[in-house]
Amino acid sequence: MLESRIDIIVRSTEIDVNGHVNNAKYLEYFEWGREDLYECVNLPYDYLLKQGIMTVTVNININYRKEALQNDHLTVITRLGGVGNTSFTMTQELVRESDGAFIADATVTMVTVDASTRGKIPVPDLIRRQFSPS
Repeated sequence: MLESRIDIIVRSTEIDVNGHVNNAKYLEYFEWGREDLYECVNLPYDYLLKQGIMTVTVNININYRKEALQNDHLTVITRLGGVGNTSFTMTQELVRESDGAFIADATVTMVTVDASTRGKIPVPDLIRRQFSPS
């Protein structure tokens, strides 16, 4: 199964008044993971845009499992999910390196869009080939 793994270290600017990572930062961590997965399959955003294709996040469902603290070393794991007609999904996990704890997980739905009309389009073959199970 194709997956991306990126390592991050929680910085002081990511901590909220409760002393743990602010919930909004998880969206950023997961976005970094999705960007890395695109790179892993040789479909960086600038290449897709040159092809007239955009992918737009239309739904993110995040489960916050455990708190992450300043200086925690975390791994964002991103995997491809299913591919539909105009959309596809990715699953993501955030794992703490020191104890293997699952910090959060997410399911993300992306829609393919024509860059000029901004309307939904069927998932193009160049994406479908990379994102469909072999």
